[in-house]
Amino acid sequence: MSVRRLAEEQPESFAFSKDSEAKVKFWLNKYPGDRKASAVIPLLWIAQKQENWVSEPAMREIAARCEMPYIRVYEVATFYTMFNLAPTGQHLIQVCGTTPCWLRGADALKAVCEKKIGPKGRAHVSADGKLAWEEVECLGACANAPMVQVSNTEGDLYYEDLTPEALEGMLDDLVAGKAIKDGPISGRKASEPTGAKHPVLKDEALFDGSRAAPAALPNTETAEG
Repeated sequence: MSVRRLAEEQPESFAFSKDSEAKVKFWLNKYPGDRKASAVIPLLWIAQKQENWVSEPAMREIAARCEMPYIRVYEVATFYTMFNLAPTGQHLIQVCGTTPCWLRGADALKAVCEKKIGPKGRAHVSADGKLAWEEVECLGACANAPMVQVSNTEGDLYYEDLTPEALEGMLDDLVAGKAIKDGPISGRKASEPTGAKHPVLKDEALFDGSRAAPAALPNTETAEG
């Protein structure tokens, strides 16, 4: 693993927003008072989702909230590559390059990103500040390869069954501030077969539990009882 450093330019201060404060309170309340340090990763993630990166003042604020030395927060933030230690694009495009996606056309998706955004890496941001991209290892959607994850302050969403043309259109929409629908662009639900001759799982009774017989569990009373 390469050494990860903080950005040279840092803001003077950091403060959690009102929405973030509610999330901070939730996570701190999950742990005993003398174990607040257990919330360090959730708090780092909340800070990143608020600002799109984790600044040095944010780490110091988190250290104070978790009642732990700043250096311990620094160690966590620099170890996990999911944390951005410097500003990046408003939308970070993460292209899966592992074998299933590679076999299904990931190289063509990377070529689109190079054409539309530039060199890969979180530090290489498009001129308008909207986009950056990187290649990542398996994101666990192999049946829907090739795919990308788009990360921003709104969330981390999957876009699957991609073609170069579809990805290029997505990037144009992101730059234009348009919403893009997540999931498989093929229209299938989740990982259902694309070439099936007969529809499956159309009957809700197959999976809503209505066909299951009531079960009598030991040491419990039945509804009738």
